[in-house]
Amino acid sequence: MAGYTIETMTAEDVRTAVAWAGREGWNPGLHDAETFFAADQSGFFKGVLDGEIIATGSAVVYDDTYAFCGLYIVAPEHRGKGFGLALTKARLAYCGDRNVGIDGVLENVRIYERIGYVPYYENCRYEGEAAAGAFDSAAVSDIKTADFDAIRTYDRQCFPAHRDAFLKAWLGQGGARAVCYRQDGVVKGYAVRRKCLEGHKVGPLFADNTEVAETLFTALQADIPGEKIILDTPENNPEAIRLATKRGMQKVFATARMYQKGLPDIRTGQIFGITTFELG
Repeated sequence: MAGYTIETMTAEDVRTAVAWAGREGWNPGLHDAETFFAADQSGFFKGVLDGEIIATGSAVVYDDTYAFCGLYIVAPEHRGKGFGLALTKARLAYCGDRNVGIDGVLENVRIYERIGYVPYYENCRYEGEAAAGAFDSAAVSDIKTADFDAIRTYDRQCFPAHRDAFLKAWLGQGGARAVCYRQDGVVKGYAVRRKCLEGHKVGPLFADNTEVAETLFTALQADIPGEKIILDTPENNPEAIRLATKRGMQKVFATARMYQKGLPDIRTGQIFGITTFELG
Protein backbone atom coordinates (compact mmCIF):
# COMPACT_ATOMS: atom_id res chain seq x y z
CA MET A 1 0.00 0.00 0.00
CA ALA A 2 2.35 2.65 -1.24
CA GLY A 3 1.70 6.06 0.25
CA TYR A 4 -0.53 4.66 3.03
CA THR A 5 0.33 5.24 6.69
CA ILE A 6 -1.39 4.69 10.05
CA GLU A 7 -1.13 7.69 12.35
CA THR A 8 -2.49 8.83 15.71
CA MET A 9 -5.37 11.28 15.49
CA THR A 10 -5.35 14.78 16.88
CA ALA A 11 -8.41 16.28 18.57
CA GLU A 12 -9.27 17.96 15.27
CA ASP A 13 -9.01 14.61 13.47
CA VAL A 14 -11.49 13.09 15.94
CA ARG A 15 -13.92 15.89 15.07
CA THR A 16 -13.51 14.87 11.43
CA ALA A 17 -14.21 11.23 12.30
CA VAL A 18 -17.37 12.16 14.21
CA ALA A 19 -18.49 14.29 11.25
CA TRP A 20 -18.02 11.22 9.05
CA ALA A 21 -20.15 9.26 11.53
CA GLY A 22 -22.88 11.84 11.03
CA ARG A 23 -22.74 11.36 7.27
CA GLU A 24 -22.97 7.59 7.78
CA GLY A 25 -26.24 8.09 9.64
CA TRP A 26 -24.88 7.21 13.10
CA ASN A 27 -26.45 10.34 14.63
CA PRO A 28 -23.55 11.25 16.94
CA GLY A 29 -23.86 13.50 19.95
CA LEU A 30 -23.02 17.17 19.52
CA HIS A 31 -20.05 16.83 21.88
CA ASP A 32 -18.95 13.29 21.06
CA ALA A 33 -15.61 14.35 19.60
CA GLU A 34 -14.28 15.99 22.76
CA THR A 35 -15.79 13.46 25.17
CA PHE A 36 -14.48 10.50 23.16
CA PHE A 37 -11.01 12.03 22.89
CA ALA A 38 -10.91 12.52 26.66
CA ALA A 39 -11.17 8.75 27.13
CA ASP A 40 -7.72 8.06 25.62
CA GLN A 41 -5.89 10.74 23.70
CA SER A 42 -3.55 8.17 22.16
CA GLY A 43 -6.33 5.76 21.22
CA PHE A 44 -7.63 7.24 17.96
CA PHE A 45 -6.09 6.29 14.63
CA LYS A 46 -6.34 7.42 11.03
CA GLY A 47 -5.36 5.82 7.78
CA VAL A 48 -3.68 8.41 5.57
CA LEU A 49 -3.20 7.94 1.84
CA ASP A 50 -0.99 10.47 0.09
CA GLY A 51 -1.70 13.02 2.80
CA GLU A 52 -5.48 12.50 2.92
CA ILE A 53 -7.42 10.78 5.72
CA ILE A 54 -9.31 7.83 4.21
CA ALA A 55 -10.01 5.69 7.30
CA THR A 56 -10.66 6.25 11.01
CA GLY A 57 -10.96 4.07 14.07
CA SER A 58 -10.64 4.19 17.84
CA ALA A 59 -8.95 1.79 20.26
CA VAL A 60 -9.65 3.22 23.69
CA VAL A 61 -7.56 1.61 26.41
CA TYR A 62 -9.35 1.85 29.76
CA ASP A 63 -6.92 -0.03 31.99
CA ASP A 64 -4.40 -2.90 31.90
CA THR A 65 -7.07 -5.48 31.07
CA TYR A 66 -9.76 -3.85 28.92
CA ALA A 67 -10.07 -1.83 25.71
CA PHE A 68 -12.83 -1.04 23.22
CA CYS A 69 -12.62 -0.40 19.48
CA GLY A 70 -15.08 1.69 17.48
CA LEU A 71 -15.58 4.74 15.28
CA TYR A 72 -14.43 2.56 12.38
CA ILE A 73 -15.11 4.20 9.03
CA VAL A 74 -13.41 3.87 5.65
CA ALA A 75 -14.16 6.48 3.01
CA PRO A 76 -16.64 4.90 0.55
CA GLU A 77 -14.34 5.16 -2.46
CA HIS A 78 -11.58 3.27 -0.62
CA ARG A 79 -13.58 0.36 0.81
CA GLY A 80 -12.68 -3.22 -0.02
CA LYS A 81 -9.02 -2.43 -0.69
CA GLY A 82 -7.44 -3.53 2.61
CA PHE A 83 -6.99 -0.06 4.08
CA GLY A 84 -9.44 -0.74 6.89
CA LEU A 85 -7.85 -4.07 7.83
CA ALA A 86 -4.45 -2.43 8.11
CA LEU A 87 -5.94 0.20 10.40
CA THR A 88 -7.65 -2.46 12.52
CA LYS A 89 -4.42 -4.42 12.94
CA ALA A 90 -2.71 -1.26 14.17
CA ARG A 91 -5.52 -0.61 16.64
CA LEU A 92 -5.36 -4.14 18.00
CA ALA A 93 -1.60 -3.86 18.36
CA TYR A 94 -2.15 -0.74 20.46
CA CYS A 95 -4.60 -2.67 22.66
CA GLY A 96 -1.94 -5.27 23.38
CA ASP A 97 -2.97 -8.30 25.43
CA ARG A 98 -6.19 -6.76 26.77
CA ASN A 99 -9.69 -8.08 26.30
CA VAL A 100 -11.03 -5.96 23.43
CA GLY A 101 -14.71 -5.30 22.79
CA ILE A 102 -16.59 -3.95 19.78
CA ASP A 103 -20.15 -3.33 18.67
CA GLY A 104 -19.92 -4.84 15.21
CA VAL A 105 -22.23 -4.31 12.26
CA LEU A 106 -24.26 -7.52 11.99
CA GLU A 107 -23.45 -8.18 8.34
CA ASN A 108 -19.72 -8.02 9.14
CA VAL A 109 -19.68 -10.46 12.07
CA ARG A 110 -17.89 -13.14 10.02
CA ILE A 111 -15.14 -10.66 9.17
CA TYR A 112 -14.67 -9.73 12.84
CA GLU A 113 -14.56 -13.39 13.80
CA ARG A 114 -11.62 -13.89 11.47
CA ILE A 115 -9.56 -11.39 13.51
CA GLY A 116 -10.39 -12.94 16.86
CA TYR A 117 -13.71 -11.50 17.97
CA VAL A 118 -16.51 -13.71 19.32
CA PRO A 119 -20.17 -12.56 19.28
CA TYR A 120 -22.11 -12.85 22.55
CA TYR A 121 -25.34 -10.85 22.19
CA GLU A 122 -26.89 -7.93 20.35
CA ASN A 123 -27.25 -4.33 21.43
CA CYS A 124 -30.52 -2.99 20.01
CA ARG A 125 -31.28 0.63 19.26
CA TYR A 126 -34.79 1.79 20.09
CA GLU A 127 -36.27 5.15 19.12
CA GLY A 128 -39.41 6.86 20.31
CA GLU A 129 -40.97 10.15 21.30
CA ALA A 130 -40.17 11.63 24.69
CA ALA A 131 -43.16 12.09 26.95
CA ALA A 132 -43.61 13.92 30.22
CA GLY A 133 -44.66 11.54 32.96
CA ALA A 134 -44.90 11.27 36.72
CA PHE A 135 -41.88 9.94 38.62
CA ASP A 136 -40.43 9.97 42.13
CA SER A 137 -38.74 13.36 41.95
CA ALA A 138 -37.58 13.10 45.56
CA ALA A 139 -35.35 10.16 44.64
CA VAL A 140 -33.88 11.71 41.46
CA SER A 141 -31.34 14.52 41.41
CA ASP A 142 -28.96 16.09 38.94
CA ILE A 143 -25.42 14.78 39.28
CA LYS A 144 -22.99 17.35 40.68
CA THR A 145 -19.19 17.38 40.91
CA ALA A 146 -19.35 16.23 44.53
CA ASP A 147 -21.20 13.09 43.40
CA PHE A 148 -18.40 11.85 41.15
CA ASP A 149 -16.89 9.26 43.48
CA ALA A 150 -20.27 7.63 44.10
CA ILE A 151 -21.08 7.61 40.37
CA ARG A 152 -17.61 6.24 39.56
CA THR A 153 -18.15 3.38 41.99
CA TYR A 154 -21.58 2.58 40.59
CA ASP A 155 -20.37 2.80 36.99
CA ARG A 156 -17.68 0.18 37.63
CA GLN A 157 -20.34 -2.41 38.49
CA CYS A 158 -21.69 -2.12 34.93
CA PHE A 159 -18.55 -1.38 32.92
CA PRO A 160 -15.43 -3.58 32.75
CA ALA A 161 -13.00 -0.86 33.93
CA HIS A 162 -12.84 2.46 35.69
CA ARG A 163 -13.02 5.25 33.08
CA ASP A 164 -12.48 8.39 35.11
CA ALA A 165 -11.33 10.82 32.40
CA PHE A 166 -14.13 9.83 30.07
CA LEU A 167 -16.76 9.79 32.80
CA LYS A 168 -15.91 13.32 33.96
CA ALA A 169 -16.16 14.59 30.38
CA TRP A 170 -19.36 12.64 29.70
CA LEU A 171 -21.17 13.83 32.81
CA GLY A 172 -20.16 17.44 32.23
CA GLN A 173 -20.66 17.78 28.47
CA GLY A 174 -22.58 20.76 27.17
CA GLY A 175 -26.30 20.37 26.59
CA ALA A 176 -26.49 17.08 28.49
CA ARG A 177 -28.40 16.11 31.60
CA ALA A 178 -27.02 13.58 34.09
CA VAL A 179 -29.19 12.28 36.93
CA CYS A 180 -28.91 9.71 39.68
CA TYR A 181 -31.39 7.84 41.86
CA ARG A 182 -30.74 7.64 45.59
CA GLN A 183 -32.39 5.58 48.29
CA ASP A 184 -31.44 6.33 51.88
CA GLY A 185 -28.52 8.36 50.52
CA VAL A 186 -27.14 5.47 48.46
CA VAL A 187 -26.88 5.65 44.65
CA LYS A 188 -29.07 2.97 43.07
CA GLY A 189 -28.62 4.03 39.47
CA TYR A 190 -27.67 6.85 37.12
CA ALA A 191 -28.28 7.96 33.56
CA VAL A 192 -27.07 10.56 31.05
CA ARG A 193 -28.98 12.20 28.20
CA ARG A 194 -27.08 13.99 25.46
CA LYS A 195 -28.20 16.05 22.48
CA CYS A 196 -27.48 14.49 19.10
CA LEU A 197 -27.79 15.61 15.51
CA GLU A 198 -31.32 14.28 15.75
CA GLY A 199 -33.03 14.07 19.12
CA HIS A 200 -31.43 12.82 22.32
CA LYS A 201 -29.66 9.61 23.30
CA VAL A 202 -29.84 8.20 26.81
CA GLY A 203 -26.73 6.31 27.81
CA PRO A 204 -25.62 4.94 30.03
CA LEU A 205 -28.77 3.92 31.85
CA PHE A 206 -27.53 1.81 34.77
CA ALA A 207 -29.89 0.86 37.60
CA ASP A 208 -30.36 -1.67 40.37
CA ASN A 209 -33.71 -2.77 38.98
CA THR A 210 -36.43 -1.99 36.45
CA GLU A 211 -38.28 0.40 38.74
CA VAL A 212 -35.19 2.58 39.20
CA ALA A 213 -34.38 2.41 35.48
CA GLU A 214 -37.92 3.49 34.55
CA THR A 215 -37.80 6.37 37.01
CA LEU A 216 -34.50 7.65 35.60
CA PHE A 217 -35.68 7.23 32.02
CA THR A 218 -38.89 9.12 32.79
CA ALA A 219 -36.99 11.91 34.54
CA LEU A 220 -34.81 12.44 31.48
CA GLN A 221 -37.85 12.95 29.26
CA ALA A 222 -39.79 15.36 31.46
CA ASP A 223 -38.26 18.50 29.96
CA ILE A 224 -38.18 17.39 26.29
CA PRO A 225 -41.69 16.08 25.52
CA GLY A 226 -42.30 15.42 21.85
CA GLU A 227 -38.62 15.18 20.91
CA LYS A 228 -36.92 12.04 19.65
CA ILE A 229 -35.48 9.84 22.39
CA ILE A 230 -33.04 6.99 21.71
CA LEU A 231 -31.94 4.10 23.92
CA ASP A 232 -29.39 1.41 23.04
CA THR A 233 -30.44 -1.67 24.99
CA PRO A 234 -28.51 -4.92 25.58
CA GLU A 235 -30.37 -8.01 24.43
CA ASN A 236 -28.94 -10.02 27.32
CA ASN A 237 -30.99 -7.95 29.78
CA PRO A 238 -34.62 -8.75 28.84
CA GLU A 239 -35.86 -6.08 31.26
CA ALA A 240 -34.04 -3.43 29.21
CA ILE A 241 -35.86 -4.52 26.06
CA ARG A 242 -39.16 -4.53 27.93
CA LEU A 243 -38.54 -1.01 29.21
CA ALA A 244 -38.12 0.27 25.64
CA THR A 245 -41.06 -1.61 24.14
CA LYS A 246 -43.32 -0.68 27.06
CA ARG A 247 -42.71 2.98 26.13
CA GLY A 248 -43.79 2.31 22.55
CA MET A 249 -40.27 2.66 21.17
CA GLN A 250 -39.35 0.95 17.92
CA LYS A 251 -36.24 -1.10 17.22
CA VAL A 252 -34.35 0.50 14.33
CA PHE A 253 -31.16 -1.59 14.18
CA ALA A 254 -28.75 -3.69 16.20
CA THR A 255 -25.07 -4.46 16.57
CA ALA A 256 -23.23 -7.56 17.73
CA ARG A 257 -21.38 -7.08 21.01
CA MET A 258 -18.16 -9.04 20.53
CA TYR A 259 -15.11 -9.66 22.68
CA GLN A 260 -11.74 -11.22 22.09
CA LYS A 261 -11.27 -12.81 25.51
CA GLY A 262 -14.72 -13.57 26.81
CA LEU A 263 -17.58 -11.75 28.51
CA PRO A 264 -16.43 -9.27 31.16
CA ASP A 265 -17.57 -9.90 34.73
CA ILE A 266 -20.09 -7.08 35.15
CA ARG A 267 -23.68 -6.80 36.40
CA THR A 268 -25.57 -7.37 33.17
CA GLY A 269 -28.96 -7.09 34.86
CA GLN A 270 -28.23 -3.49 35.83
CA ILE A 271 -27.46 -2.35 32.26
CA PHE A 272 -30.62 -0.92 30.73
CA GLY A 273 -28.82 1.28 28.21
CA ILE A 274 -25.18 1.12 27.10
CA THR A 275 -23.11 4.28 26.96
CA THR A 276 -22.30 4.36 23.23
CA PHE A 277 -21.76 1.97 20.34
CA GLU A 278 -18.40 3.65 19.74
CA LEU A 279 -16.81 3.41 23.20
CA GLY A 280 -18.73 0.61 24.88
